[in-house]
Amino acid sequence: MRFRRYLCTNQVGLVFRWGRWYSMAPSYVLAIDQGTASTRAILFDKDGQVKAMEQQEFPQYYPQAGWTEHDPNEILQSALNCSELAMKKAGAKKDDIAGIGITNQRETTVAWDKVSGEPLCRAIVWLDLRTAETAAKLSSSGGKDRFRPKTGLPISTYFSAVKMRWMLDHVAEVKKAADEERCCFGTIESWLIYKLSGGTAGGVHVTDVSNASRYMLMNISTCKWDETVCRQIGISTSCLPSIKSNSEIYAHVKNVSYLEGLPISGALGDQHAALLGHACLDVGTSKNTYGTGCFMLLNTGFDPVPSKQGLLTTVGYKLSPEDKTTYALEGSVACAGRVVQWLRDNLGIIASSKEVEILANKVEDTGGLTLIPAFSGLFAPHWRDDARAVAVGMTLYTSKEHMCRAALESTAFQAVDIMEAMKQDTGLRLVDMRVDGGMTVNNLLMQMQADALGMPVLRSKMAEATALGAALAAGLSVGFYHNKESVRAMIEKAGGYEVFNSTTSTAARQKMQSRWKDALKRSFELAKYDPNYKDEEKPKALKKPRFVKVSTIKPEQNGLNLQVKVIKLPDVVDGEKLHEVICGDASGTVTLNLTPSQFLPCEAGTYIRVQNAKVRMKGGYIRVEVDKWGKVSSAESPEADFEVNLKNDVSAVEYELK
Repeated sequence: MRFRRYLCTNQVGLVFRWGRWYSMAPSYVLAIDQGTASTRAILFDKDGQVKAMEQQEFPQYYPQAGWTEHDPNEILQSALNCSELAMKKAGAKKDDIAGIGITNQRETTVAWDKVSGEPLCRAIVWLDLRTAETAAKLSSSGGKDRFRPKTGLPISTYFSAVKMRWMLDHVAEVKKAADEERCCFGTIESWLIYKLSGGTAGGVHVTDVSNASRYMLMNISTCKWDETVCRQIGISTSCLPSIKSNSEIYAHVKNVSYLEGLPISGALGDQHAALLGHACLDVGTSKNTYGTGCFMLLNTGFDPVPSKQGLLTTVGYKLSPEDKTTYALEGSVACAGRVVQWLRDNLGIIASSKEVEILANKVEDTGGLTLIPAFSGLFAPHWRDDARAVAVGMTLYTSKEHMCRAALESTAFQAVDIMEAMKQDTGLRLVDMRVDGGMTVNNLLMQMQADALGMPVLRSKMAEATALGAALAAGLSVGFYHNKESVRAMIEKAGGYEVFNSTTSTAARQKMQSRWKDALKRSFELAKYDPNYKDEEKPKALKKPRFVKVSTIKPEQNGLNLQVKVIKLPDVVDGEKLHEVICGDASGTVTLNLTPSQFLPCEAGTYIRVQNAKVRMKGGYIRVEVDKWGKVSSAESPEADFEVNLKNDVSAVEYELK
C-alpha cells in the first residue's frame, strides 16, 4: 500500500508524510503589546523566550488641559509596522507563527462606525480627565459606589463607560451613529481585532473578559454585560462587543498579506497579561507594573473579593471558554513614570529619564521633601478627583537631587498604600511583590520600594512579562503551549528573579509613612483653586423631609417631598428620549418621565426619593419639577413595606429634571 504524500495536517503543523508524522510546527507566537506611549511586537519561541522585538512610538494629543487623545488609525498602523519589522528581524514568515496575542492599554476608548469602519473621533485615553463632570453626574444619585456591587468598580473618570457616555453627550457623530445603530464602542484590543479581521469586510466586534471588566458595565460575577447598569448609564448593549475568554480563536487575519489567515487567539489587558506573565497563578501572589502609571494586581482565586479599602475588584484571567475565571484585586496609580517625564519635560531638571537615578543617588534622603504626584487626581485607594500635586517640606536646602529622590519615593509609597489596602481587604499575609515595567531598571527605586514595603521585591529577568502573558494566552488556544504552568519554566529559563531585600528598620519605615500620609492629606480639595475651576453656587438648604402621598399632590405646591416605589422600568431604551418609569405608593401611582441618563440606580421594588420639588400646571398637566435646588436620590426601603395601590392612578403627574 502506498501512502499519499500529504494525508492531513493538524492544528500545530504536524504533517503525515510517507507513513510517518513529521513536525513542521510553527516556531513562534506573535505578541502585540499596545501601550500608552508606544506599540511593540515581540516574537516568542516554544520556550517563551524573546527572539525578535520591534517598538514604535505614536503621537499623543493634548487638545485641552487634562485631555489626552490617541488616533486609533495611528495605533493600528504602529501595530502593523512593528509586527512586520519584528518578523523580518527573525527571518519569519506567517507560516512560522502559530497565533497572535494582543495586550493593550486598558480603559482607552474607541468609537467607530460599523458602516465605514473608521473612527468617529479620537480615542479618549485612560488618564483623560474631561469626564469629571460626567462622573460627578453619575455619582450624584447613589454615590460613587452605586455600581460597585455589580461591576466591582467605583464611578471614576478612569473607566470606559464614563468615556462612552461623554462621547454620546458631546460628540455629535457618535450620538448620531448610536441613534442609527451603527456605533461600535471598544477598548484598543477590540479595535485592533476588528481591523485585523477585516473591518467592514467581516471584522469581528469582540472584547476579552479582562478588558470588559474595566468598562464599568460588566457584571463581575456573571462576566456578562449588566443590562441594568447599561440602562442607568445610557449605553446601549448593541454598541458593545461580545465578551470572550482570554484564550480562544476570535478570528483570522484578513487583508494583511504578511499575517493573512493567522488566528488571533489571545487577548488580555496589559496588567492582567503581566499577572499571567509573572506566574501569579496562586492565591496571594501579586505583581506591580511600573510604567506611565503604576498597577498592582493580587490573585484572589475563583471568587471576586469586594473591596472596602478603595481597590478594584477585577478579572485576572480566563484561559479558555470553559475555564474558571480567576479574579484579582487591583490598585491603580495615575502617575509613576509620568512624574519622571514631568521632571524632564516640564521642569527641565533632567535631560533624560536615566538621569533621575544618578541625581537621586547623590543624596541620602529627600531632605524632608515629600512629593504627592496628584497631577491627574489620585486613583486607588483614595479616588480623589479633587486632589492636585503638592511638594511639602521644602527649605532653602532643597535641591534638584532631593526633588529627583522625592519623585522616586512617591512611586514607592503609592505602591505601599495599595499593598496595605490589599492586606486589609483579604486578610492575607503577603510575602513579596513581583515587578516589571520600564521604571524597574532603576535599582534605586527598587531598593526604595523594598524598604518602603518591608518585604522583598522580585524583579523578573524576563523583561517582557506583559507580552509574555499575551503570548502564553495565544499559544494555549492553538496548542503551541500546553498549560499555564509552563510560564514558570519560561521565567526560570530567562534567569528567574533578582531580589531586593528591605534594609530599613520598622521604626524608620513607619516615620517615612507618617510623613507621606501627612503630605497626602494636603493634596486634597486643591482642584477648586485651578484658574479654570468654576465655583458652584451653594444650594439652598433642603427642607426637612416630610413625605406626602401621591394622591395628595396638588398644583402650585413648593417644597414637595415624595418617596415612591419603582413598579416598572422601560422595556426598551431608545436614545436620550423621555421614558416612562411607573412608580407609586399605597395611595396611587405616578408616571415619571426620565431620560436614560437620568435613571436613578433603581430596579423594580426599590425606591426613589424626590425632595424640594415644585408642582405646576403646564399644558393641562400637573408637572412635578426638580430644578438645581432640589434633590433626587435613591431611597432606603421604608421600615414597613407596602403594596402599591394600582387602582388610584395619578398618571397625569409628570416628572422632569431641569
